[in-house]
Amino acid sequence: MTAPTVDRPDARDHAFLRVCVDLARGALDAGDEPFGSVLVDVEGTILRSDRNRVRGGDATQHPELALARWAAEHLDAEQRRTSTVYTSGEHCPMCSAAHAWVGLGRIVYAASGAQLAGWRERWGIPPGPVAPLPIHVVAPGIPVSGPDPELVGEVRALHARLLGVADR
Repeated sequence: MTAPTVDRPDARDHAFLRVCVDLARGALDAGDEPFGSVLVDVEGTILRSDRNRVRGGDATQHPELALARWAAEHLDAEQRRTSTVYTSGEHCPMCSAAHAWVGLGRIVYAASGAQLAGWRERWGIPPGPVAPLPIHVVAPGIPVSGPDPELVGEVRALHARLLGVADR
């Protein structure tokens, strides 16, 4: 399977990704892992936002999964299809699958799963328990944009702070 072309986020995308990175910083400040996401409708209105909530021990409390659940409950199929999920970090396989099963539209991320895995490796941190599969491998029909080169360094710094390592 050939990987689809992943577009670079545009100026509008960047503004929503900025919100996500701020949510990620808020998660980290609250003692959680630095991930934040927003669900945006076709008109550009933020419908819902969330951040990681895994510190209580439930490692499935990702914002992307919470947004997919909310969308399934509150939006019709057309609203879901035309919405966009913006997120500070590329969806993990669990969140990619939920996104696809619920029928959400485009995904835009600030930093990729491959980037996060690379940073962890350089910092000597063992990989997580789930392979960092790209969204298109798990959910091949979803349009994807990312990473955002203007925000990658900031996301990297948040993860370095979480792990207590020098950001290099």
